[in-house]
Amino acid sequence: MPGSLLDTDTVIGCPHGGRVTTATTPSGGVRLAGALVATAAHSYVVIGCPHTVDGVPMPCVTVRWTAGGTGVTAGGMPVLLDTSAAQCFSAAFVPQGPPVVQSARRRVTVR
Repeated sequence: MPGSLLDTDTVIGCPHGGRVTTATTPSGGVRLAGALVATAAHSYVVIGCPHTVDGVPMPCVTVRWTAGGTGVTAGGMPVLLDTSAAQCFSAAFVPQGPPVVQSARRRVTVR
């Protein structure tokens, strides 16, 4: 699965415009231009999602990534790519759609 390596500085949003940010930062880790390489060890939360269903707020609150398929690891954990499968979820674990990875300068590409 080719794609560009994600790091903790990558701009990611939920499908409704909320901002995805790293909730946990494992100590140590591999850095890319000073930012930690994103791996399956990180947890991601969504801030500011305005999504509603029939007028009831149902914001995205977390993102779950499916890392794997590349065989590339950092600190023993699979790295995340801009092509990695992911899903945003509400607090009730209702799937809300995939996150949106902003186009950024490609620093490392995995093939």
